[in-house]
Amino acid sequence: MAPTFRRRRLARRLRQMREQAGLTLVEAALRLDKTRSSLGRIETGQSRADVHLARSMMDFYDVYDPESLDLVREANRPGWWTKYGIDDRGYISMETDASSLHELAIVNIPGLLQTEVYMRALFAAHRRPADRVEAEVSARLFRQRRLVDEEFPLELVAIIDEAALRKRVGGAEVMRGQLRRLAERAELPTVNLQVLPDAAGSHAGTDGAYAILGFPEGDPSLLFVAYVVGAVHIEKPEEVAQARLKFDQLRSEALSPHDSLALIERLAGEL
Repeated sequence: MAPTFRRRRLARRLRQMREQAGLTLVEAALRLDKTRSSLGRIETGQSRADVHLARSMMDFYDVYDPESLDLVREANRPGWWTKYGIDDRGYISMETDASSLHELAIVNIPGLLQTEVYMRALFAAHRRPADRVEAEVSARLFRQRRLVDEEFPLELVAIIDEAALRKRVGGAEVMRGQLRRLAERAELPTVNLQVLPDAAGSHAGTDGAYAILGFPEGDPSLLFVAYVVGAVHIEKPEEVAQARLKFDQLRSEALSPHDSLALIERLAGEL
């Protein structure tokens, strides 16, 4: 299971404590009655640390950080998405704590901008069980609230290939409603929407869709790339920077937000 944002943040703090104490991973593991690999998994967020272990670390590292103890409790608390019982490849937990999302959509409309009937049409194509579809839809609708949340809004910068706008998911009526929803969402102050037009021909985004999540308090950004049977979460700064550079390049090649909106409204009128 992919580590949550809170567990990633906690892992960095615990690793920094050890390094500031001048200890190697092997030395710390020995004193904490842990194997090198088990402590390593905790320091990368792959395994959980409980409050007892965190206190032992602080005693051994000669540091007291009550915020880290609070973070331990938060990291071990079930997230809202767990009640839906869906396998989101570790994405929802990250998006929940993100302050910004830069998403490149090649085939489908971004989930945060989808209508309910569009979602159902997508899930039906994947032949998922009815109870699974209901859980997926409910979770996605809940996630969309972040775009209008007053306390902790999510800033969405979306680039959508025109091919996704023309694909008649669910039929003409469903797609017409979806395009109109896009036009409405594009008016939100939290949403910046641009379209890569067919007229532009091939572009750097044809390699595939991806998302870059930004976090508050200076936490490093994360690159998320899904594939057929899983997903990868990339934190290496140089790789995230390359993905962001490509994203910026695509934004420069895409239609302006104003022209993108005009295209969306025209396509909706043609259905």
